[in-house]
Amino acid sequence: MNFIMLSPHFPPNYSKFCTALRKKSVNVLGIGDEPYDSLSPELKKDLTEYYKVDDLEEYDKVYRACGYFAHKYGRIDRIESNNEHWLEADARLRTDFNVTGLKSQELVVMKHKSRMKEVFEKAGINVAPGILVKKPEDAAAFIAEHGFPVVVKPDCGVGAAGTFKLNSQEDLENFLTMERDVEYFMESYVKGEIITYDGLTDRDGKIVFHSSMVFSGGIMEAVNNNLDLTYYIPRKLPEKIVKAGESSVKAFGLKERFFHVEFFLTEEKEVYALEINIRPPGGWTVDMFNYANEMDIFHQYANVITENRFTAEITRPYNCFYLGRKDSYVYTATPEEVAQRFGDRIVYHSPIESIFSAAIGNYGIVARTRSLEEGFEILKYAMEKQRNEEVAG
Repeated sequence: MNFIMLSPHFPPNYSKFCTALRKKSVNVLGIGDEPYDSLSPELKKDLTEYYKVDDLEEYDKVYRACGYFAHKYGRIDRIESNNEHWLEADARLRTDFNVTGLKSQELVVMKHKSRMKEVFEKAGINVAPGILVKKPEDAAAFIAEHGFPVVVKPDCGVGAAGTFKLNSQEDLENFLTMERDVEYFMESYVKGEIITYDGLTDRDGKIVFHSSMVFSGGIMEAVNNNLDLTYYIPRKLPEKIVKAGESSVKAFGLKERFFHVEFFLTEEKEVYALEINIRPPGGWTVDMFNYANEMDIFHQYANVITENRFTAEITRPYNCFYLGRKDSYVYTATPEEVAQRFGDRIVYHSPIESIFSAAIGNYGIVARTRSLEEGFEILKYAMEKQRNEEVAG
């Protein structure tokens, strides 16, 4: 099997996909814009060959790289990055080389928030009212009908970039005068807990693994207000979220893919679909799947790709917490002190790559616990900040 991996070096933890595929005797063919010598020794070992392009954004050059691999190794069986940024390039390459997986035309409904809502609604899942803002009158009419607050976001965008909550007419006017080079989508603000439905499907569309994340707050707020971000994978998944998640995955027809579906759970326990992402959840969450379940999701992904099998037994022995700390705050305890106090319940801690830090923090701590109470104890201790007078002194 010939598997082309775009950007195999970034994010760094995704190089483990290459390791798992190599162990299944797959030819892992990397295309990236980093010099070969800058790749880690482990990644060099796992790649059958690496093709450097000057810029991964230049499709023609990436296309030629794929053509080179096809000429040298024969038919390309899969093209994947598992990375939000390269979804469109992945799909276009699959289309042009007739490779199994999502093609460009299929991707449209999964990349545009306005189109996602249509699919969620057909699946019987609640969505907030929304509209594409093509001209100022569209926004004014929507707010006249639904009122403030509203959320505006790029209709086709990545993460929380360019996403804003508008609370007043002044906020709206500031948004409308802002220079915008993409089409924006406006929707009513839903107050609720953000809970996700994450997992992996096999080539028949069967969900072979699922998980969930419960957030302390929104990523939009973390980015725009420079707030901490914490979330956890619970041992017991919320039933309503699982049901809505299963319906969503089926409605979008996802096959042999990771998925990350975001929902709001209101105080009234109503579930509202926020959006679907057809890739693994970001940051260290894929590794957290392993910590929470004592498995190797990278190996299981390789099993699905090569044999259409998922062999791990999912018993969910742990809750797994992510604690993202910002450099702009001074915390009472250092990461080392957190690790010393809680011992083996702290399974990993490290600085975060700068490209992710606005959303998930400059320093991350991952903890796993048998009970939620233990996890919240660690969260409280690790995220406690010094008082202003202490910092000043």
